[in-house]
Amino acid sequence: MDDQGRGPGPRPEGGEDVSTDRRPPGPLPYEGVWRFTTPAVDASVPQARRAVRDLLARQGVPVTDDLGHGLLLIVSELVTNAVKHAALLSPTIAVEVAVGAEWVRIAVEDNHPYRPTALETDHARTGGRGLLLVREIAREAGGACDVEHTASGGKVIWAVLPLHPVRLV
Repeated sequence: MDDQGRGPGPRPEGGEDVSTDRRPPGPLPYEGVWRFTTPAVDASVPQARRAVRDLLARQGVPVTDDLGHGLLLIVSELVTNAVKHAALLSPTIAVEVAVGAEWVRIAVEDNHPYRPTALETDHARTGGRGLLLVREIAREAGGACDVEHTASGGKVIWAVLPLHPVRLV
């Protein structure tokens, strides 16, 4: 602190404080939570991907190309899993996109009680690695992925990624 009680930080000539936090007070224009439901059918996979892509663009969410591709791949994998594995007990699935100042969270919820686990890589299999892929995308971006039970007995699978990529040194 200086002798006038101000904290450290750059000061222009004249001694006025210049905040290093350029964020305006309150939520940013792109912050919010959006949720939509879709039938648990194959056609919902590309529709959900387009809906999320359009939402991020419409809201002006600052996603890089790499982050955008990762988010859309996560949407594809999570909706595909719900369609393939939960449709019998969950004819409708919910997709939620939550955006904060520094992160994006994609979640897919269904009413099937089975809690999937990420399979290890088995090069002989042609499928079954979707959740592993989602976890890897989230991990590499500096985010996280998890599966949780819902109050209704179903599950929600979510992945959260930072808007600003982690820089590996």
